[in-house]
Amino acid sequence: MTIKIILTIIFFAVMVTVGIYSRKQAKSVDGFVLGGRNVGPWLTAFAYGTSYFSAVVFVGYAGQFGWKYGLSSAWIGVGNAVIGSLLAWILLGRRTKLMTQHIESRTMPDFFGTRFDSQRLRVFASVIAFVFLIPYTAGIYKGISTLFEMGFGIPYEYCVVIMALLTALYVILGGYKATAMNDFIQGIIMLFGIVIVIAAVLNSQGGLTAAVDKLAQLPSDAEPTQNGGFATLFGPDPWNLLGVVILTSLGTWGLPQMVGKFYSITDERAIRRGTIISTIFAFIVAGGCYFLGGFGRIFGTPPTLPNGSLEFDRIVPSMLVTLPDIIIALVVLLVLSASMSTLASLVLTSSSTMTLDLIYRDKRSQPGEVEEGAIDDTVAERIERRKVVVMRVLIVFFIVLSLMIALNPPTFIAQLMGISWGALAGAFLAPFMLGLYWRGATTASVWACFAWGVGITVVNMMLGNPINPINCGAIAMIGGFPIVLIVSLITPKLPKQLVDDIFACYK
Repeated sequence: MTIKIILTIIFFAVMVTVGIYSRKQAKSVDGFVLGGRNVGPWLTAFAYGTSYFSAVVFVGYAGQFGWKYGLSSAWIGVGNAVIGSLLAWILLGRRTKLMTQHIESRTMPDFFGTRFDSQRLRVFASVIAFVFLIPYTAGIYKGISTLFEMGFGIPYEYCVVIMALLTALYVILGGYKATAMNDFIQGIIMLFGIVIVIAAVLNSQGGLTAAVDKLAQLPSDAEPTQNGGFATLFGPDPWNLLGVVILTSLGTWGLPQMVGKFYSITDERAIRRGTIISTIFAFIVAGGCYFLGGFGRIFGTPPTLPNGSLEFDRIVPSMLVTLPDIIIALVVLLVLSASMSTLASLVLTSSSTMTLDLIYRDKRSQPGEVEEGAIDDTVAERIERRKVVVMRVLIVFFIVLSLMIALNPPTFIAQLMGISWGALAGAFLAPFMLGLYWRGATTASVWACFAWGVGITVVNMMLGNPINPINCGAIAMIGGFPIVLIVSLITPKLPKQLVDDIFACYK
């Protein structure tokens, strides 16, 4: 216990110190939200990776999908690396950086408002982002607190509150730059931590070969008379596995807290380097998490909930509880690192969206136009500082809301994330990506996609989830593309001069 407490105190002290160090760069809106648009490839790549993978993956997804699919769940990690990281950086990185800087966009709702010339789109997108980032945040609290409770014996409720306070502290102090610097430190811990934890867990079962042999002797739920399904290449249920791969990999392309990383990177050369770094990070961390979760069944059946279903969120903690104290201390730091980085990104995204797209909704001129009624530098500086103060207040507000859900979570971590990602990426992914590439995308098509992504997620939830929230999220994302394409072909186009001015950034 002494080792665990000392390491955790050092970890927290470093996080807060970085927040204090970054205060000077968080006085303006661009500094607080985007790090001055001058964040290098290593910090950006690690910020992307650590925001991607949190306790939701390590505890919730690795446990639940490792139980369902066995070793084939490692394909989810491969998909996260190839689709969620490599292709995301290749297809979105450069174009997002250039267009958002050209149109002076600071948030994803701001992008929709300026790119599609509609302030109402901007407002509605900000509401969607704020509402559906809350369940994702609650899922992270639940995951991190479950492991913290295991490692320290502290009641779940206290763990949730402690994590919220510490995350809020360094984000409020240092903004995005503090978050990115802490993400880099946390990412290093995650890389070494996952390798050591996998080695320790497999060693407790007699090594890799022995662990795979034990898994191969277990029957699948669908075919109780046949053994070995959990140790095969594609597992017992490849189609539902594919739905998870799509949701967790493609979903990052439409999440405000993920795409926002491309806004802040320095230049195109940094994007190329960041692509490689981010992909390697994802292979190790995501691949390692799901590979570890695939062995969950050989550690026994998890406890059941009052409704009789298995408590999937206890699977990974049960795999780790018998490990040496020093390894458990490392696990706690690993999950702290993964979760606090994601929490910081979520609360910063939510507060900046509410501040810039709802409370202070500047009606900037379009590229190529002269802005009327310009204010002097002193007034502008005062307004900038006021916006930063409002964002800091909203960080606290957002954390309190998500805490209320986390203290009484309605479902499993994986389902919380499925609802959040399905609505957000279902609404945003297609219009954002096509808005970067296709001049023909119309304002009406964005409205249609917003209605589709949010509508299918909410209706499915209100009907008691007849479609698994994971699969529903995947359907929402993919379905957005034909909706934007078809509606754009039959609705009025944006003015040609406006579109030409926006796309001039690529010349």
